Amino acid sequence: MSHKILISDGLSQAGIDLLKAAGDVTVDPKIAPDALLAALPEFDALIVRSRTKVTTQVIAAGRKLKVIGRAGVGVDNIDVAAALTAGVTVVNSPLAATIAVAELTLGLMLDLARRTPAADAAMKRGKWEKSAFMGDELSGKTLGLIGFGRIGAEVARRARAFDMTIVAHDPYLSDGQIRDRGAEPASLEALLQWSDYVSMHLPLTEGTRNLFNVQRLGLMKKGARLLCLARGGVIDETALAAALDSAHLAGAALDVFAIEPPTAGSIAEHPKVIATPHIGAQTREGQDRAGLAIAEEVLAVLQGREPHFKVLAND
Repeated sequence: MSHKILISDGLSQAGIDLLKAAGDVTVDPKIAPDALLAALPEFDALIVRSRTKVTTQVIAAGRKLKVIGRAGVGVDNIDVAAALTAGVTVVNSPLAATIAVAELTLGLMLDLARRTPAADAAMKRGKWEKSAFMGDELSGKTLGLIGFGRIGAEVARRARAFDMTIVAHDPYLSDGQIRDRGAEPASLEALLQWSDYVSMHLPLTEGTRNLFNVQRLGLMKKGARLLCLARGGVIDETALAAALDSAHLAGAALDVFAIEPPTAGSIAEHPKVIATPHIGAQTREGQDRAGLAIAEEVLAVLQGREPHFKVLAND
C-alpha cells in the first residue's frame, strides 16, 4: 500500500526523493493554514519545519495521520501532547543541524569580538574608519555554555581551538559528563559571573521561557556578550535591550526571536545586536542531512519500524 505524505514546508530534494521512492508525496511548502486543514484528512504523514503550526485543530483534521515529522530539532510548533493523545507518532531529526549551528555560533562570536558587520557596513557607505573598530581577541576569554548537549559540545570543541576557557551548565548532565565533553561544570549563577561570552543551546519550555530576565542579565559580567541560536522566548528581549542601553552588556548576537519575523522596533534593530533570520541550520549540508534523516524517520513509522528519534513531549 502506498502511503500519502504531505510536505508543508521546505525540504531538501534528497529527502523528497527518498520519500517519493516509497510513497505518494505532495510538496506544498507555502500551504496556508485553511488549505492545510482541508487537505490533511487524506494524508498518512505530515512533514514540517518551523513555519507550519501543527495545532490541536490540525491534528484533529488529520484523521488518517500516523506520523508527524519535524525536519530539525525544535518541536515547539507542534502540539506533541495532542498528537500522542490522537495516536500520532512525532519524530524529528536532532543531529542534522549540529555542525551548522556550532559553526554559526563561532562565526557570530567572532563578529561580536571584531565588529565585522559594522565595519563592513561602514565600508559600503564609503567610510574608512579603522580607528573606530577596535576589537577583542577570543583567546584567553571565558565562554559559558548553557545547555551542553550535542550542539553545545561541538561549540566547545571549536572554541578550544581559540584558546578559550569553557564552562558549562546543564541540569541534565552530571559534572563528570560535562568534564568528559570538554568543559568545566558551573552553576548558572557562577557561569554568568565568570563568562565573557554566554551562548545558549537549550529548548524553549515553560522552565526556560524568559530565562534571561532582568535578574540573570544583571548577573552577567559587565561588558560580556550574549548569543542565542536556540529558541526565541528564552530571552526577555525588553530586559536585554535595557542591559545593552546601559552598557552593562557590550553586545548580543541573536538568530532567534520571540516573534518571528520580528516586528518593527524589536531587539533585532538594536545597534548593539547582530541579528540573523533563524539561519542556524541553513547550510546545504545540514539541509540535506535534515531532509534525509526525517524522511528515514517518517518511513520507519509508516512501515511499522521503530524510529530513532521519537518525540515524547514538547520539552
